[in-house]
Amino acid sequence: MIAAPFSSLAGFRAVLSTLPGPDVTAGVAASDRNAQLTKPPAALGRLEDIAIWYAGWRGDAKPVIANPQVIIFAGNHGVTAQGVSAFPAEVTGQMVMNFQYGGAAINQLSKAFGARMDVHALSLDRPTADFTVSPAMSETEVVEALATGWTAVDPSCDLLVTGEMGIGNTTPAAAMAAALFGGAAADWTGRGTGVDDAGLANKTRVVAEGLMRHRDRDPLEILRCLGGREIAAMAGAIARAHAERIPVILDGFICCAAAAVLDRTAPGALDHCLAGHQSAEAAHARLLAALGKTPLLSLGMRLGEGSGAALAIGILKGAVACHSGMSTFAEAGVAAG
Repeated sequence: MIAAPFSSLAGFRAVLSTLPGPDVTAGVAASDRNAQLTKPPAALGRLEDIAIWYAGWRGDAKPVIANPQVIIFAGNHGVTAQGVSAFPAEVTGQMVMNFQYGGAAINQLSKAFGARMDVHALSLDRPTADFTVSPAMSETEVVEALATGWTAVDPSCDLLVTGEMGIGNTTPAAAMAAALFGGAAADWTGRGTGVDDAGLANKTRVVAEGLMRHRDRDPLEILRCLGGREIAAMAGAIARAHAERIPVILDGFICCAAAAVLDRTAPGALDHCLAGHQSAEAAHARLLAALGKTPLLSLGMRLGEGSGAALAIGILKGAVACHSGMSTFAEAGVAAG
């Protein structure tokens, strides 16, 4: 395992400033190939754009998706002491065991689409601090979480999904989104796992208190002060994928909050990412719009775990299979018209 190339937030910021772009030559060649395939122009709609995008990032005009990876990061949050979740914090560890035994939805979706699945639990016995009282993490803690995400990515994988498990983590995600993009706490705070109206009001209060206490608007400081270990780990993994030119499918609200930190720190940091779906969490559509990402699916999902993004692996596989497997007009002996 290669160690992360940073040991501080300044070092991570420097890494983000040097991330590569796609292979332009491969992208052009893929576009040329697409124009010659046995179909009317644009007949496969957005699938064509996805395949060309994927080809550019993989540096191959005729790519194949053979080794997708799904990584689930789990963390606990001190802010749950404020009563922001309908479930107790113990559920995080219990669900990690369920992942490990293959019993969760993400296990089934990963298996269905041929993805390797890995699970990383980050100090579940040591929750982050309650961000209404102090910063959620020290710099050492957030850097360790970023590094966990960075090193969790298999550089030989050809598509990445990051998911999360962490009771209460829609609260830090809402606080981060508000700090990154502005607006009131109520604009970004939703029901998460299903809190009632009183619970939503309490959760909104907690987010507002966090925003008042932590006024620094530097994205990495927002992650440190308002985020969580599993959120930081997702950001680290998404950044590593960019460094390796591995395309990423983003999951729901929490994953996109992690990704937003990268986007706000280094413009273009999410160029290698597609949005897998729009979740039922109220502010996810707003967050996707802020990131300039159009979701592939909208099925009312709100499970987390990377489940919506894992389902979208099938769409990318379909797009790439058509692009690379179809015959050209010349190969098929069909008149181009």
